[in-house]
Amino acid sequence: MSELRPIILGFGHGLKDSLLGTILLLRVNSILEERQTEDQFKTDPQSSRRTRQRGRQNELDKKTDRSTGAKDIYSKMLQCCMLNGGIFWMSIFLFENYILPGLQFFTHFIFNTLVGNAHHQGLWLWRWMGPLLSYLFSALWVLPLFWLSKPLNSLWYQEIADSAYRNTRGRPLGFLASLKKESVSSHISKTVADFFFSFLLQVLFLVQAVVVGFLPIVGPVVSLAHMCLLYSLYSFEYKWVNMGWPAPKRLTYMECNWPYFVGFGLPLAVLTSLAPSTIISGCVFAILFPIFIISGNQAKVVETNQVPVRLFYVVVRLTNKILMGKSVPSRTQSTSPDSTVGT
Repeated sequence: MSELRPIILGFGHGLKDSLLGTILLLRVNSILEERQTEDQFKTDPQSSRRTRQRGRQNELDKKTDRSTGAKDIYSKMLQCCMLNGGIFWMSIFLFENYILPGLQFFTHFIFNTLVGNAHHQGLWLWRWMGPLLSYLFSALWVLPLFWLSKPLNSLWYQEIADSAYRNTRGRPLGFLASLKKESVSSHISKTVADFFFSFLLQVLFLVQAVVVGFLPIVGPVVSLAHMCLLYSLYSFEYKWVNMGWPAPKRLTYMECNWPYFVGFGLPLAVLTSLAPSTIISGCVFAILFPIFIISGNQAKVVETNQVPVRLFYVVVRLTNKILMGKSVPSRTQSTSPDSTVGT
């Protein structure tokens, strides 16, 4: 039982931190004010009057910047909700529940008015007219809007994550730390390589989650655990990239503390799995994901340091084979002293 206790506690803390995202969203302004107060305590109380005046002006500037940052976060989240919920999801709901049934009723009404008792003819016409209208709606509206929303959502997610990180943790460390060790061009090339590596790995891991779902008995549970880890990786990756963590270190940290990240990703994995279609599931994810970005930015990971569950091993090998044809990159140990700073 003592061996299960860290796993249960880690899972519970991850679940709690993910659910606190809604509360954190409502407390964005107060969180920024708390950081401002902490910064004030760091100033020297024995400084000169001119220095104190300059400090007050700096604090006013910081307060203005953080207020603007909070407004940016709310604005981008509102845009996500409007596009994915107000336009995308609502248009599908209206078409399937009102427009399509209304057209069916109107078709039968026209047949009965012009032809008389033409119920069977109306049913025959609607038998091919209904699917045709659904296909046209999907081809001309749903799919274009789906692909249009992808880059817009990604842009808004990045802006939300960067604003939350800057206003609660300061300037991102990745770029500044790299400039001390390498040139700008070298840093850019490594950043691009890290992006493509992470993107391809996540796609392959999603495929792996679908494949393991076909396993007998345990398939659905294992697949759900995969999705929990994947959604946690989505949520925390913005913060870890700003902290300068490379992809191997991010994956190793998740594998060593998998109970926490399974718990963190569980609410989003369950809510998206309840959607009746893949498109609706994507809408649910797009609406809720900004909350989990904020949760991940504020969360303090409860490290369990369990025996690593190498769920990413296969996809890492495949990703390296596809991109470089090299062996798996060496992984930074999550137990190193600097691995937990700011997590």
